[in-house]
Amino acid sequence: MSVYYTKEHEWVRVEGETGTVGVSDFAQGQLGDVVFVEVPQAGRTLGKGDEAAVVESVKAASDVYSPVSGTVTEGNQAVVDEPSLVNTDPEGEGWFFRLILSDTSELGELMNAEQYQSYCDDQ
Repeated sequence: MSVYYTKEHEWVRVEGETGTVGVSDFAQGQLGDVVFVEVPQAGRTLGKGDEAAVVESVKAASDVYSPVSGTVTEGNQAVVDEPSLVNTDPEGEGWFFRLILSDTSELGELMNAEQYQSYCDDQ
């Protein structure tokens, strides 16, 4: 299992051909209290960088972009029902969607945990 990060603060945890996507702890901290989440429907095809989900907080609404290309297999109904999961467990139970990766070479364009931490430290 490997975790990769984008400059837009999404993460993707890859297990085999499946990627689980969410927003980072850094992102949820910037958002503040999350009050609404919209996740993509199963079967939706996403390209790398496509708008995939929406997260709204007391501060702002933001799009969540797909860090990789693939076909959505599942949206996380738990974060729709309880948006605060994004704040309490952003890189665990607060995930947004899962997809089957269509081009694993795209992972090479993302940051690993150490690179991402360094990127956040510079923000």
